[in-house]
Amino acid sequence: MKYFILALITLAACGTLCAQPSVLDKPVSVSVAHVSVEDVLKQLTHQYAIHFYYPNLPGLSQMVTLDVRNQPLRQVLQQLLKGRGVVFKSLGDKVVLSAYKPVKHTVHGYIKDSESREVLIGAVVMDERGGEGTSANVHGFYSLTLAEDTVSLLFSFVGYAPQRMHFFLQRDTVIEVMLGGRQLLDEVVVSASQAVPIQEQTNMSTVNISIHQIKALPALLGENDVFKVLQLTPGVQSGNEGSSGLYIRGGGPDQNLILLDGVPVYNASHLFGFFSIFNADAINRVELIKGGFPARYGGRLSSVIEVNTKDGNMEKWKGEASVGILSSKLSIEGPIRKDRTSVILSARRTYLDLLYKPFQRDDNRLNYNFHDINLKLNHIVDQKNRLYLSAYMGGDNFRSEKQDGSGSYLDGFGLKWRNEIASLRWNRIFSPKLFGYLTTTYTGYRFEASGFRREKGVLGGDWFDRAGNQASSAIRDFSGRIDFDFAVNPSHMVRYGAGITQHHFTPGMYAQYAREGVPSLERNITLQSVDALELDAYASDEVQFNEAFAINAGLHFSGFHVEDHFYTLLQPRLSLRYLLTPTMSLKASYATMTQFMHLLTSAGGGLPNDLWVPSTNSIRPQRSEQVALGIAKTYASHFVYEFTAEVYYKRMSNLVEYKDGASFTTISVNREIVIDPEKDWQNKVYSDGRGDCYGAEFFLQKKTGTLTGWVGYTLSWNYRTFDELNNGNRFPYKYDRRHDIKTALMYTWNERIDFSATWTFGTGNAVTLPEAVYRDAATPLYQNLYYSGRNAYRMPSYHRLDISASFKKNKKWGQRQWTVGVYNAYNRMNTFYIDTWLTGNGYVFEKHTLFPAIPYISYGAKF
Repeated sequence: MKYFILALITLAACGTLCAQPSVLDKPVSVSVAHVSVEDVLKQLTHQYAIHFYYPNLPGLSQMVTLDVRNQPLRQVLQQLLKGRGVVFKSLGDKVVLSAYKPVKHTVHGYIKDSESREVLIGAVVMDERGGEGTSANVHGFYSLTLAEDTVSLLFSFVGYAPQRMHFFLQRDTVIEVMLGGRQLLDEVVVSASQAVPIQEQTNMSTVNISIHQIKALPALLGENDVFKVLQLTPGVQSGNEGSSGLYIRGGGPDQNLILLDGVPVYNASHLFGFFSIFNADAINRVELIKGGFPARYGGRLSSVIEVNTKDGNMEKWKGEASVGILSSKLSIEGPIRKDRTSVILSARRTYLDLLYKPFQRDDNRLNYNFHDINLKLNHIVDQKNRLYLSAYMGGDNFRSEKQDGSGSYLDGFGLKWRNEIASLRWNRIFSPKLFGYLTTTYTGYRFEASGFRREKGVLGGDWFDRAGNQASSAIRDFSGRIDFDFAVNPSHMVRYGAGITQHHFTPGMYAQYAREGVPSLERNITLQSVDALELDAYASDEVQFNEAFAINAGLHFSGFHVEDHFYTLLQPRLSLRYLLTPTMSLKASYATMTQFMHLLTSAGGGLPNDLWVPSTNSIRPQRSEQVALGIAKTYASHFVYEFTAEVYYKRMSNLVEYKDGASFTTISVNREIVIDPEKDWQNKVYSDGRGDCYGAEFFLQKKTGTLTGWVGYTLSWNYRTFDELNNGNRFPYKYDRRHDIKTALMYTWNERIDFSATWTFGTGNAVTLPEAVYRDAATPLYQNLYYSGRNAYRMPSYHRLDISASFKKNKKWGQRQWTVGVYNAYNRMNTFYIDTWLTGNGYVFEKHTLFPAIPYISYGAKF
């Protein structure tokens, strides 16, 4: 009985206590502007005698503005502490604040095109409630970790209708997103919600070119070219007229790391450098990085150009074809097994040889053609595993034959070069946060030059080889690597990986021979083949500390074993971003790069002299350091504009260049290959070269509306120094260009008609020209030329306008398109090179041009 009475007394006491109102229900009023959270709590303590307990809590120093009248303390604290990771509860007459550690889950998967199932690289996923987001990686994979709560996800990509999903996130969730609603006009429309604003990105000195822009802009002879569009961006120069070579922030073409589906390409040119090997119909994405290099890249000094090909349509068979003045292209893609396995095959071939044929003469025949083939297989093993097999084969063939006056001899000369590339990649989702890929690759490049003389048999018999000579050069790589992307949270991404490459260099093989009744001659010169092993490993950490400050820090390790020497180098990388305002940021970057390979190029540009050679015991690897500082700003009202301005300084060392007049082979006037007996290329080069490159780049891009495009301006200086060249004095690099202006505009008249135009202006290239003629006392019969300095003069300034128009029409079978345009529309006679010779009246300089105004027309079809 006594226990029953005690229980009643306890319940009565508890009821009395429970009936007392909680301190959290106490009505309060607060009106503050831009004060800290802690100051608000102190004000409540002073005004209402409410005591708060919060030992060493972060987030209470943040500034707030609050205006509430006569509301329960509970609601006031909810507004005050929202999004600060702090929770509260009452304890008697006190309020205890503590850190909140929410349960988190990860949403992950792929973002794809709803029609083709092609992954959308760089597509954005954003939680509109919390403001956290991420973008899909180069394989279309995304991972976003959020607190257990109701989420509102927005998936978007340029040119696609955005998609929203609203649900309660209570476990790790796989969502494969299919974006659709794509329209032709949408391809040139970008809204602020469909891309990560440029000022919020940590990376800098980076340009992304859409396939629409590549195909829409005017092109030489109507041949759409990736590299020629990249040449229209700041900091990128083209070299000679019409060339597809890229000279980026003071570097040479060999200093660009060109990747096709992750595989290095050693020669990316067709038609003696006028076009690149990349078929626009096979390409999904193109990215150029000029500085602030992420840690995962290495092996070159000046840039990274990453080209990704399409995966192939998983849903239905489709095709695309075009016929132009220079070449024809055909691309076919479709499912081998729907939603499981796809294939894409693209082929291109020029028919210059067929066009030449009606105009050929028996005594002077010329033949040239190039071709390339892209193949890619894409197989989805299961939800976590995917396999890719891609290959590229392409090459050029040039042959010239000239018959002598008697018709009994035939002199000939030929050039061939080939690229062969293959890769096998396995992608795996190891966990919702960890994505990895294992890649094995092969790349090979070979160059061949040959000269020959044929003689007609007795009484008009068949032709037979009388004498000949040939030269060749090659490089072959086998490699394997593994890479991981680990998304710690939306504000923290870790990347790491390692790779190994076996290089086989065959710098040169030369031979001369004679046959059939002439004194026997056999002469072979083979530069020693070299094997080298290259190792690399990297780790990078990209962290956004708060809304304003983000950093990407990394370290790249490179090792190179050649002969009996092992080079090891560490290359730190750092990129910073600080938001000055919500629409403008300040960026900075620092990167060191190492290049273990050198391209020996003769000053005259003779193709047989262009040899890939490795660093050796005596020829050290090339090195560079680059620092850049810039601003990025987005203007978004009715239209969206992006503006960037950057200044940079790059220093290079251990540059290699042929000695004056040195080469392994030269082409004589009768087109024979003359061979130098010296075998060791290291005796023919200077390897102590230094480069200093600095300048400023400005880029304004309009990204919405019927008129889109950009304007870019570059102010730069580019110098070289060799102890034994130019008396050891610094001299301008050949492609030092003080001023460079690029403009590209695209106008959509309606769904059927597009117009585009580009205009370029640049300071003339630096050239070396003689200034005087004198006679030496030792050789009075000969006249000598006097040069004051290397590259001391300038060619005339270069400028050119290109225009084009496209006319599209939908058919029952698909869509047809006619494109017409004019290259060099106002017929500017730009100087290609300057010829010099001595006459009785002195030295004569003559300017030669290459391309006048050239109209073109092409026909394309999608089916």
